Amino acid sequence: MSRRESPPPPSPPPTPQLIGVRRAEVECDDRPERAEPLSDAEREIIQDTWGHVYKNCEDVGVSVLIRFFVNFPSAKQYFSQFQDMEDPEEMERSSQLRHHARRVMNAINTVVENLHDPEKVSSVLALVGKAHAIKHKVEPMYFKILSGVMLEVLSEDFPEFFTAEVQLVWTKLMGAVYWHVTGAYTEAGWLQVSSSAV
Repeated sequence: MSRRESPPPPSPPPTPQLIGVRRAEVECDDRPERAEPLSDAEREIIQDTWGHVYKNCEDVGVSVLIRFFVNFPSAKQYFSQFQDMEDPEEMERSSQLRHHARRVMNAINTVVENLHDPEKVSSVLALVGKAHAIKHKVEPMYFKILSGVMLEVLSEDFPEFFTAEVQLVWTKLMGAVYWHVTGAYTEAGWLQVSSSAV
């Protein structure tokens, strides 16, 4: 793992100030009318800080997923290959978890690389959203929860880059990601409403 020998101990869920979410209020119904656009300066901040993260993308992705699954074990129900793993060290050794961590980080990388092209970002996130709604049947709230966990890990692992100001910009980006993903859920006819994750 990056910067540590063993996974961090479980931490409390992300704070509402960090991701703008109150637990049990993370359904598609809370989707705003549109995503707040990023300014040129905000896009530059995201791309600069992401450059530092992406150098260690697999390790960071694994750290994010382990914390996500430890703090929100109900999320493991969507992953038959590692849903029975309880031990963070076992999760860290899982090639399937590492593979999924790479996929998550690469999807974010595609978004970050294409921030100048809103249509490309929208199409990438629509594909992610539709796959998770139709094929994997993942409740959309998990995207918001995962975003909060990711911001938490990034601010802890890269404190020199993820200042309070940078965290606010990344929170805005994650809000836009969630907006696009839940839009794909709506288009796919997602009707399931549950709060089993919280």
